Amino acid sequence: MIHHIVLYKLKPGSTAEQLEKLLLQTRMQLLKIPVAMNVRCGRRIDQKNEWPYFLAVDFDSKERMAMFNEDPIYIKFVEEAIKPNTQEALVLDYETDPKRK
Repeated sequence: MIHHIVLYKLKPGSTAEQLEKLLLQTRMQLLKIPVAMNVRCGRRIDQKNEWPYFLAVDFDSKERMAMFNEDPIYIKFVEEAIKPNTQEALVLDYETDPKRK
């Protein structure tokens, strides 16, 4: 299992309403992609946290994660939701089954 986490910094001047819209867009769009499992997103609790928005998705293989990244729904989501609202991302990918190669 692959656990894909992306932490985002929002563009300066972003409002709470814009973040709420981004969260809604994330759930509505990414849940449509068949290879995406356990799509989660949310906002920071601690205001000192420099990453106010996160996205996490599980995949059952690296191949499925690659399929997700090439899916037209994901590409459109990045263009219409992520790029206009964020300025920086930290991508973290982990394999949760250490025995698997």
